[in-house]
Amino acid sequence: MRDTSLSWQKILAQGFTSTSDLLDFLELPRSGENLFAEKQFPSRIPIGFANRMQKRNPQDPLLLQVLAKEEELAEAEGYVIDPLSESNTLIKGLLHKYHGRVLLTLTGVCAVNCRYCFRRHFPYQANNPGRQGWKEVCAYIANDSSITEVILSGGDPLLAANLVLEELLQSLEKISHVHTLRIHTRIPIVLPERIDKGLLDLLTNTRFKKVMVVHCNHPQELDESVFQACSDLKKAGCYLLNQSVLLAGVNDDAVILSKLSHALFDYGITPYYLHLLDKVKGSAHFDMPFLRAQSIYHRLQSLVPGYLLPRLVREEPGRSSKTLLI
Repeated sequence: MRDTSLSWQKILAQGFTSTSDLLDFLELPRSGENLFAEKQFPSRIPIGFANRMQKRNPQDPLLLQVLAKEEELAEAEGYVIDPLSESNTLIKGLLHKYHGRVLLTLTGVCAVNCRYCFRRHFPYQANNPGRQGWKEVCAYIANDSSITEVILSGGDPLLAANLVLEELLQSLEKISHVHTLRIHTRIPIVLPERIDKGLLDLLTNTRFKKVMVVHCNHPQELDESVFQACSDLKKAGCYLLNQSVLLAGVNDDAVILSKLSHALFDYGITPYYLHLLDKVKGSAHFDMPFLRAQSIYHRLQSLVPGYLLPRLVREEPGRSSKTLLI
């Protein structure tokens, strides 16, 4: 069950910010971590997420997603700081890549820092509109009637305080041609305590259709606290989707992905996308050849019904949509 004795902010503050401390907690030697990699991209792991890791297992799939490693420092051809060309925007914090929808980077902070994150080098400080910049963001949206959906992203937008989210939604609700609010978040998976009454009331009362895209890569990430958070979100009217990233050593196995799809379905979440890795600098050790990814996906197709099969996709800069690969 979720811990309701402490605020989610205090629970977040109790998390690990040192790989060394995390390895000590897991009763593992410190030889697998690299302080130089951690300085380039800080560690952040909620205690609840760490509690789902297997102690004394250096290959734990949750640990491997957050463990700072020497491989991150290696130069790899084709792996760049801004793999999706998101750094240059007309308006701070606003990305308008696809027809009909815009993405707002509400914050640069996440509850967990995943080592494969495609925005690990993103210049959030230079692209954060702040509350003062929302007027310009809303004016842009209001002046383009083709925009019917606003996507809140980050960082993780659900790390914003409820009052901040409420203020933003009130501004967006004044734009009559916006009908759908989408939230990209890892929070229900890694910090389910954040799904509190204030947030649920806010989501329940907004006029928008609500889509929440969570990010879960492995069935081990799911537990009773996550189930409760997802149940509460569904009661608040959220349609829950999941997107995963295909990661070498973590979930590059069709049986694991099949178990994930079935577990997500049990939690009321629809498997939506299975992403190939975005080639961000420092993440090459998570990648794999396309033929291997293709083979895993074909095997997954044989293991799950169609409604539990996520779409295999790659995001490419300059394209009008994600690229469906199979």
